[in-house]
Amino acid sequence: MREVVLDTETTGLDPETGDRIVEIGAVELWNHLPTGKTFHIYLNPERNMPQEAQAVHGLTEDFLKDKPLFSQIVDDFLAFIKNSKIVIHNASFDMKFLNAELVLADRSKLPSDIAIDTLGIARKKFPGSPASLDALCRRFNIDNSARTLHGALLDSEILAEVYLELIGGRQPDFGLSEVHKIGEGSFNEERQELKRPTTLKTRLTAKEKEAHNAFLKELGPNAIWKKLDFKN
Repeated sequence: MREVVLDTETTGLDPETGDRIVEIGAVELWNHLPTGKTFHIYLNPERNMPQEAQAVHGLTEDFLKDKPLFSQIVDDFLAFIKNSKIVIHNASFDMKFLNAELVLADRSKLPSDIAIDTLGIARKKFPGSPASLDALCRRFNIDNSARTLHGALLDSEILAEVYLELIGGRQPDFGLSEVHKIGEGSFNEERQELKRPTTLKTRLTAKEKEAHNAFLKELGPNAIWKKLDFKN
């Protein structure tokens, strides 16, 4: 299962009043584990940078003026997110900005049902408690000391850790079983244990075998060791 944890930085709060995206950061998860693949880009918003927004993320007009336009990187962005679910903290905010940029770039909007909102998950799981990204880092003892300013890639990496804790902690099944769907049903197929075609030669010495057998006698006739088959 592939998911993309995503964050954006913008010039303000509302794309309908002319605010634009200035940074996108995204992290790939596979079966809830980071793969190391990321997407990160700074963007020229084609407008001024309000001081209030600059105070949040530290991105200046001068820094962004030679960066690409969203329309120039839109295909790379869409190729990265593909058909994956997108994990976002306060998803409605980032989704409205992404869709506004996609419309300007003459692309189709992203469907709302691809977004997984960690803010909503946190509020449901911990009602009445602070649910900001910083608050969730404190709750789960996640190191966010590098987060002196908001940054899309750093925040998406931190959010990936928060998301894994919100859905039950870092307890992946490591692919030990796969679910196959047949018609309306499904079944789990456990991976088969592989056996060597020829048994490895023992490394035990005769003295060690003798000591082991003496130990088993002390355990009595019902010792579990006597019921195990170590031949394979």
